[in-house]
Amino acid sequence: MGLYVENGKELKAANTRNGPGNFHLKPNGIFDVKGRQVGVLETGAYLRQKIRPDFATQSGPMLVINGQIHPQFSEQSTSRKIRNGVGVKGQDTVMFAISDSPVTFSTFARLFRDELGCANALFLDGSVSSLYAPSWERIDSLMPMGPIVGALRRRL
Repeated sequence: MGLYVENGKELKAANTRNGPGNFHLKPNGIFDVKGRQVGVLETGAYLRQKIRPDFATQSGPMLVINGQIHPQFSEQSTSRKIRNGVGVKGQDTVMFAISDSPVTFSTFARLFRDELGCANALFLDGSVSSLYAPSWERIDSLMPMGPIVGALRRRL
């Protein structure tokens, strides 16, 4: 696991080590929120900018990096899973997505780049992906869970 910041307090430091699994399929990245500004950056770029967020979570791999699909993704991949992720448009719009059926990393990354218009997007989770959205008739209950993200509509 990697960086986790809650209410401006770093509870877990960023992880730049190598290792197995999706998290270590470099580059991985960090999703952060500071006030009304949001970001998704590759871990190294995030650390160089010395960002002090209100909230942040590190995951991996990056799906889209500066408008480019992660270089290790293949359209011929046979690894299909339910996936969820986060992308940003500008500095104030967050786009979350979860697949309804198993998809490849390449397909999921293209959703963020080509359909949602995100220059940067980060994979959050795979087989244990869950969404609670009763208005969409979606009440998943998979456990265990990693960081939980909640969103509320607010007036500007």
